[in-house]
Amino acid sequence: MADEALSAGAVARRLGVAVTTLRTWHQRYGLGPSEHVPGHHRRYTPADLARLEIMRRLTAEGVTPAEAARWARQAPAAIPADLGTLRPGGTRDGGGTTIPVGRAGPAARGLARAAMRLDPVAIGEAIAPALAADGVVATWDGLLRPVLAGIGERHAATAGLIEVEHLMSRCVSEAFATAARARPPTGPARILLSCADEEQHTLPLEALAAALAETGMGCRMLGARVPVAALLEAVARTGPAAVVLWSHTRATADPEQLSALLAAPRRPLLVLAAGPGWQADELPAGAVRPVDLTEAVSLALAVRDSLDQPAAG
Repeated sequence: MADEALSAGAVARRLGVAVTTLRTWHQRYGLGPSEHVPGHHRRYTPADLARLEIMRRLTAEGVTPAEAARWARQAPAAIPADLGTLRPGGTRDGGGTTIPVGRAGPAARGLARAAMRLDPVAIGEAIAPALAADGVVATWDGLLRPVLAGIGERHAATAGLIEVEHLMSRCVSEAFATAARARPPTGPARILLSCADEEQHTLPLEALAAALAETGMGCRMLGARVPVAALLEAVARTGPAAVVLWSHTRATADPEQLSALLAAPRRPLLVLAAGPGWQADELPAGAVRPVDLTEAVSLALAVRDSLDQPAAG
């Protein structure tokens, strides 16, 4: 990491803990920031961060906070390689499971650790600043998707982490909803967002809704498992300019759903087949498959801009 001193919020995001946890470790165990600039809050130095990383690692492995703090205040080299020696009887408790995040940065690793601890406060404190600083698309691609994909990978390998996935999904949903509410739409809701019939994964659509809200564009979200008849009824009643139909798996990606949209009496100007479930060579003519969130936002904005153009003549 860089040698600059860090704020409590930045340290919390790197470690994947809540700011309140840092305050507790400071007040109870003396593991606080050591750099002080007159007139400013104290800042954490790289050495402070190294001690806190030891504290986080040991407590995550089941060491009591007081014992972990004692080790953290010593030189890092004093930490035993086998953390099981710090437990009564020298036995490990089966911990050590981590969420792989690929090449994602320290913020994603911190978020993954918070998710594994089922710590909603730390998860929220990791997501909200990223949304505010980087926006929805960058946060989704660089922070959230790697962690969510890592949870899915671990679940596929172990059949576990269901509780982690559920808590993480709820926290992400709350963060997106908060971000969307902060940007009220400046015009009518021209985009209809829906999951395919029997599709239950909604987070990518929630990310799209929040990304559209950043541009001032309103949308309607129907959510998970929308039967074709219900989707067509919604189209008939609201007359959207664009419909985004999300499918996460091939099992829910029935092209007939897209064909029904394209044949609707109030056919949308744009039908987007979003998600990895759709296969490009199976799409009916007229349906468009965006490659990612960025392209989906761009296509939706293009439709809005075309409608806002003054009529010729």
